[in-house]
Amino acid sequence: MQDKIGNSSLSIARSSNHRHLGILIGLATATLVVHVLLGDRYGFHRDELATLNDARHLAWGYVAYPPVTPFFGRASLELFGTSLTGFRFFAALVDALSVVIAGLMACELGGGRYAQLLTALTVVPFCLGAGTLMEYVSFDYFFWILTAYFVARLLRSDDPRWWIGVGCSIGLGMLTKYSILICVAGLVVGVALTKLRRHLRSKWLWIGVACSLLIFLPNLSWQLRHDFISLDFLRHIHARDVQIGRTKNFLSDQLLLTLFALPVAVAGLYLYFFTVNGRRFQVLGWMYLIPLVLFFVLKGRGYYLEPAYPVLFAGGSTWMEQSLDKISRTWMRSTVWTALWLGMGANILVTAAFWLPLAPINSNWWSKAVKVNGDFREEVGWPELVETIARIHDSLPPNERARVGILAGNYGEAGAINLYGSRYGLPTAMSGINSFWQRGYGDPPPEIVIVLGYSRTFLERHLESCMSSGLVQNRYGVANEETTDHAEIFVCRRLRGSWPEFWKGLRHYG
Repeated sequence: MQDKIGNSSLSIARSSNHRHLGILIGLATATLVVHVLLGDRYGFHRDELATLNDARHLAWGYVAYPPVTPFFGRASLELFGTSLTGFRFFAALVDALSVVIAGLMACELGGGRYAQLLTALTVVPFCLGAGTLMEYVSFDYFFWILTAYFVARLLRSDDPRWWIGVGCSIGLGMLTKYSILICVAGLVVGVALTKLRRHLRSKWLWIGVACSLLIFLPNLSWQLRHDFISLDFLRHIHARDVQIGRTKNFLSDQLLLTLFALPVAVAGLYLYFFTVNGRRFQVLGWMYLIPLVLFFVLKGRGYYLEPAYPVLFAGGSTWMEQSLDKISRTWMRSTVWTALWLGMGANILVTAAFWLPLAPINSNWWSKAVKVNGDFREEVGWPELVETIARIHDSLPPNERARVGILAGNYGEAGAINLYGSRYGLPTAMSGINSFWQRGYGDPPPEIVIVLGYSRTFLERHLESCMSSGLVQNRYGVANEETTDHAEIFVCRRLRGSWPEFWKGLRHYG
């Protein structure tokens, strides 16, 4: 009889866990559906155009990022062609998976249905916002969460074999964005300051380390062959960000990232560092605190810390659920839970209003949205830009067209020309930026160059003849980088020096 009761209890527990997982999967699926329905609004973002172009040149490394994001970009191209919705699919998919894993992390901490759902809801806003674009942000977020989840499994079970999962996740994270080293720093400090340091004698920890290094090895080899060019890129980008003030509001940005989920994050810190039950998982707390300190000291952008928040949300949700269960008055519990659900709902609505491509272009809503999310501007006008280039190209005498090249100043322009230019018979764009520079200027080099993205002063210093031949515009009249910063398009002839010398000085990062 006792065996029957035990088996019955186990079946009920398993059924309950399955229902909880079903809720998480349902919520994650809803975010994916939203992205699929809205994925073709506006157009490609300039960063996506760079990734799409790199996806056509698969390698183990690129100047601006490791290979994972271009790899999924290539998978999108193979599966969906150049569909905008299809290109964004895998970013939206990993964001949906992040929702599930965040909820499961709360389960590992001892959280029940409400804790898991609350955790999932706290990460939905970022996943909705990030999944609108095909960028490494989504994949980086996923591997931070996956690493933290495996650490939670390790701490919950005390099974050192979970170090293999941790190591593989870190290795894949390094193939996505090097900032996961900041997450690793938090993990190392956490191991050193907690009872987990006994695992330093475990073979499984070092097998995990070996797995991470083995996974990262191809990109490390690429960096060695290219003189660690990504370090030059990162130094340049960081210096630019500091100079133009993108890092000055790091701490206040954390309030914007969390909004009404801030109490949940604070509760997570409390759980890990000030409760008896939470100290078992204190390593997770260090995996937030150390990145917070490092990003602040190193002057990182505010959103760089976003992948560290799920560990706080999982801990805070669990602590809140367990604390509220101890309150005898039903109305008090209901009031607090209602406030939490409303707060998470408000976060989602704010994200939808300003980060999902919902607003009609040039509407009052659009005007407010672009003040918060300027990325929307950079998704408008690329087809028109290429049409203008094509008209200029076709206006040249037939005997000159075979000797024409197109030189673009930034990766958005170059990526757009390479995406849309084939329908007009345009040559592949050249650019000195990032990985475009490594692909050179063609053989033989062009004799006549259609140039955009450079000033007249720069061009006249390097070419004998430059004539203004058009302006970058878009049918909506949206002011963005292309229409305001460098709208003039030139046709230039007769390079003053040699192409190798000119190309060497053209290299730049952005």
